[in-house]
Amino acid sequence: MRNTEAQRIRGTEGFLNKTLCFLDGFVVQNVLGSWIGEQLLNKIHANYELALIELTQTLNFTIGYSNMTVQRETDTEPRITDSTAEQLLHDLVAIPSPSHSEGNAVDMLTQWMLEYGYDTAFIDAAGNAVGIIGKGSRDIVLLGHIDTFGGNPPVRREERYLYGRGSVDAKGSLAAFAVGALRANLADDVRLIVIGAVEEEARSSKGARFAATQYQPQMCVIGEPSQWDRITIGYKGRLLLEWEWRGALAHSAGQAATGAELAFAYWQRVQDYTKQTNEGEDRIFGQLDVTLQDINTGQDGAYGWARMTIGFRLPPKKDPYQIASDLQNEENATVTAHGHEVAIVADKNTRLSAAFRGAIRAQGGKPRFVHKTGTSDMNVVAPIWNCPILAYGAGDSALDHTPNEHINLDEYLNAIKVLTSALERL
Repeated sequence: MRNTEAQRIRGTEGFLNKTLCFLDGFVVQNVLGSWIGEQLLNKIHANYELALIELTQTLNFTIGYSNMTVQRETDTEPRITDSTAEQLLHDLVAIPSPSHSEGNAVDMLTQWMLEYGYDTAFIDAAGNAVGIIGKGSRDIVLLGHIDTFGGNPPVRREERYLYGRGSVDAKGSLAAFAVGALRANLADDVRLIVIGAVEEEARSSKGARFAATQYQPQMCVIGEPSQWDRITIGYKGRLLLEWEWRGALAHSAGQAATGAELAFAYWQRVQDYTKQTNEGEDRIFGQLDVTLQDINTGQDGAYGWARMTIGFRLPPKKDPYQIASDLQNEENATVTAHGHEVAIVADKNTRLSAAFRGAIRAQGGKPRFVHKTGTSDMNVVAPIWNCPILAYGAGDSALDHTPNEHINLDEYLNAIKVLTSALERL
C-alpha cells in the first residue's frame, strides 16, 4: 500500500512504474517481506542511487528478475498511461455485469485498484467496489456504477471506438474515475473515495443507498455519460406503479369488461392525469412523463387477470407519494407504488462546478450544463449528503441500453484529463 515515506521519495526523485510498485509495498511487502522493505526505505534516505542498486540486486536474487532495469520517471509520462486506461475500460466492459450479477466485475476492479496503487481497496457489505486514496479530513466521493442494463452485445473495437454493454452507461465514467483518481496530485487534506456501485440500473439502487450511510463527503461526482464537455446538474424523479386485476370471467357476448379493457381504462386515466398536470408547461424538464412499460393478460380457469407496469419521470417539486395517492382508488384492482425518487437540481455555482468548468476549458472545450429526463444515483445520495454534487462522464447517453452502445476512446481519455484537472483544483 502507499507509504508516506515512499510518497515523499516518489515526489522528488520519480520512480518508474515497477519501482513505484515495489516501494508502495506490492512486492516489497508481499514478496520480500516487510523487514526488507523497511531497510530499503531507510537506505533511500541515506543514498538514493545506492538504494536503487540494492533494490535491483535484491529483486534479482529473490524473484529471479535477471535483466530488470530501474529507470527514473519523467513528468511527461503519467504512471497510468493512456494504454493502461483503455485496457481497464475494455476489461471492465468485457465482463458482463447486469444488475444483481456484478461480482466478477467488482472483483476485477478492486484488484486493479490494489495493483495500481490505491491506499486501500475492498468490497463493501453491499457488494460495491471501493478504492480510497489519501487520508485527509475532506472526503470527496466519485460515485460510479458497475452494473449495466441487460443484454450482452459483442465487445469489439473498431478503430477508436469500443463497443459493448456498459461502454457508455456507465463503465466509461467509472474507469475514468479509477484512472483520474490515481493521476491527480491531490491536496494533502483530501481523502478520495471511488465507488463502483451495484444495482443502479435496478429499482433498488442498493449500492448507492448503502454508500449514503457510510460517508459524509464534502463533494460528490456521479459517474454518468454527458459527453466530455458537459456537466449534468439535474435529473428527473421516478415513480413506478404496478396495476393488477383479478376477477371472474364472463361470456364474450356479455356486457362485463374484460381484464384487458379494464387495464386500458386505467391507462387512459393515467394519461388524462398526466395531460392535466402538464398544462401550461412547455419545458421538457418541467413536464411529468409517463410510459406504459408492460401489460399482460391471461386466465386461470374461470378467472382472469391483467397486470401493467407504469413508469413516471417526475419534474422538480412533484411529490411521487402524492402522485401515487392521486392514482389509487381503483375498483376491483390494486395499485402498488414503489421506486419513489424526487427530482434533483444541483446548485451550479459551487467550487466543484467551477473546478470542472475550468478543467473543461483547459482542454479546449466550452462547458455546458444539462438536465436529464432520466434518474441516477444522484437522486439517491443528494438529499442525504446535501453537498455540492454533479454528474460527469464521457459518452453519448442516447446510446444507453441500445444494441449499438459504444464510446469514442479519444473522448474517454479527454474526460480523464478533465477529471484529473478538476480534482487537482479541489
